[in-house]
Amino acid sequence: MDRQASTCHVVALPYPGRGHINPLMNLCKILASQAPHVAVTLVLTEEWLTLIGPDQKPSNVSFAAIPNVIPSERVRAQHFSEFIEAVFTKMQTPFEEVLDRLRPLPTLIVADTLLSWAVRIGNQRNIPVASFWTTAASNFSSLYRLHLERNGHVPQNLSGDEKVDSVPGIPPTDSPDLVDGSIMQRVRLMWDWVPRAQYLLLSSMYEIESQMVDALKPILSFPIYTIGPSIPYFELESNPRSTSDSNYIINWLDRQPGSSVLYLSLGSFLSVSSSKMDDIVVGLRNSNVRFLWVARDEVSRLKELLPDGDMGIVVPWCDQLRALTHPSVGGFWTHCGWNSIQEGVYAGLPFLAYPIAMDQDLNCKLVVDDWKVGWRVGEGDIAGLVRKFMDLADDNSRELRRRVKDFRELCHHAIGPDGSSGNNIRAFIRDISHDAAKIQDSS
Repeated sequence: MDRQASTCHVVALPYPGRGHINPLMNLCKILASQAPHVAVTLVLTEEWLTLIGPDQKPSNVSFAAIPNVIPSERVRAQHFSEFIEAVFTKMQTPFEEVLDRLRPLPTLIVADTLLSWAVRIGNQRNIPVASFWTTAASNFSSLYRLHLERNGHVPQNLSGDEKVDSVPGIPPTDSPDLVDGSIMQRVRLMWDWVPRAQYLLLSSMYEIESQMVDALKPILSFPIYTIGPSIPYFELESNPRSTSDSNYIINWLDRQPGSSVLYLSLGSFLSVSSSKMDDIVVGLRNSNVRFLWVARDEVSRLKELLPDGDMGIVVPWCDQLRALTHPSVGGFWTHCGWNSIQEGVYAGLPFLAYPIAMDQDLNCKLVVDDWKVGWRVGEGDIAGLVRKFMDLADDNSRELRRRVKDFRELCHHAIGPDGSSGNNIRAFIRDISHDAAKIQDSS
């Protein structure tokens, strides 16, 4: 074990988007904290490394930078075809240059599933690759089944009725202004590389998606680990109220009654139209429900329509998990990004589901139809929906809260000492340590 400990070096490469970087960064911290003998290098583009800024991390986690794929990755939604083409063509060479420089030599690559070329690089260099899927296991199963069917293979035991044609991080194919056919062809080809990896890591919990995970195992010949939720739950106690912004928000929440505040966030990437935003504003204002709205670039306009006060505040950023777990927060209006869904489940909050694009419709189905822990926001009376949702005396609202508490217990069990995710992370560490020893023996 001493020799394994001295040689295990994990190089982690996320797709350059916040919804992909955050879960992989959280996984790196978990691996490093549980296995001090494992060195982790997280490779980010220069802009994302700057945006993340100083980050508390274990001493055995370090960062490496590669050039941006486009001049400003924060505006990738406005230049999406250019961005995706660059991800597939401009990241590979600088990533290989990082691999050449790193010491000790890398013994494992953990790469976002979207970055299929990382599997090819690992195979060429005889470095094992773990493909990391950052959204629901059901989403992976549906997309992989669709890929097999397109290639003339119909797996009878890969369950699921959803037919989705959208990959997390990639807008759907009916968005011609964002994605052209050649880009979607590149995305579809990534599935050919999935079985050429050595491991699959799913950012989900077996206790919640066991059927989908079990259906995948006969289809893929390598180990599959559910290691979610890939959220910073481990930082809640170790890093209390770390910034002045967090202090302002938490102090405001401290003054509100228990379970009275609706937390509202529409994600960090795509936006809704001004007219839809205005509908939300009117509905929220007429509901007379307390709210905390994390609104990014819309803060100035929304503050004019919803001035800060005892009934609500609008902020550009928030330590989301810390706010969701505050006792004053009683519900979560979400765009249904998978990281947000996992954080809401961890906090035990019911959802108002408002999907915008990509995998969010499928996540909404999980929340509303399958798990029955949320309601979908439609075109009707938003004020009435919000008022009923936050009414702790309403029978239907109370049933949502009862059910989501069951999911919260499953989530907390998964990361506990006897849970699936805890066991899988320990098994994964054993496997990659064994691989590291074999690499050293052959070198």
